[in-house]
Order: sequence, then C-alpha cells, then structure tokens
Amino acid sequence: MVTPGQSCPKKATPEEVGLATVTALRRTVPAAVPGITFLSGGQSELDATANLNAINNAKLLKPWKLTFSYGRALQASVLKAWQGKDENIEAAQKVFLHRAKVRKCSVVSENLKMLM
Repeated sequence: MVTPGQSCPKKATPEEVGLATVTALRRTVPAAVPGITFLSGGQSELDATANLNAINNAKLLKPWKLTFSYGRALQASVLKAWQGKDENIEAAQKVFLHRAKVRKCSVVSENLKMLM
C-alpha cells in the first residue's frame, strides 16, 4: 500500500491511499499478474481495513485479484478480548468473527461503515 512515511506530519485518507496504491500498481504491475496480496504492514486494524477497502473501491481499472494476508491486523483485538483467560474465549471468538466479516467486506468492496 502507498502510505505516507511514519514521520510525515499529514496522515493520508483511505481514499488517498487507495488511489495512490492503484495508480502505482497500474504503472508497475503487468495486467497478466493474476493477483496481489496486501499485508497490513504494522497499520492499525481500522487503518488496514479502511485502506484495503479504498483500494478495492478506487474507480480505476484493476486487472488483478486484490486480497489480503493480515496477521496482527486481524488478531490484535481478538488477543485483547481473550487475555489468555478461558472465560473470555467466547467473547474473543465473537470479536474474531466480526473482524473476519469486516475484512471480507473490505475485499469485496462492501460498505464498511456499519461494521467498523
């Protein structure tokens, strides 16, 4: 994903990240490449999801299948809910299911506002 550097004083909007990312990919990745997988790259859960959604919603031709392989951005809130305690397993499972649904929506360009 094309995002500003950590020391940049201005934070980019998801729409700016989406447009910049798709533009960079269109300039450098051949259309014959079947797919591109994004990592969260240390972004927060919300930022990684919003940026992926904006990439998929960018109004530019995207000849590749775009998807994600998020570890920390999918697990952080689950681990926080669980806290290593058996009594929190069900709550953590609910959080995981919610985060997985949000990620799915970000890939298929569905509206995330109601889920985030």
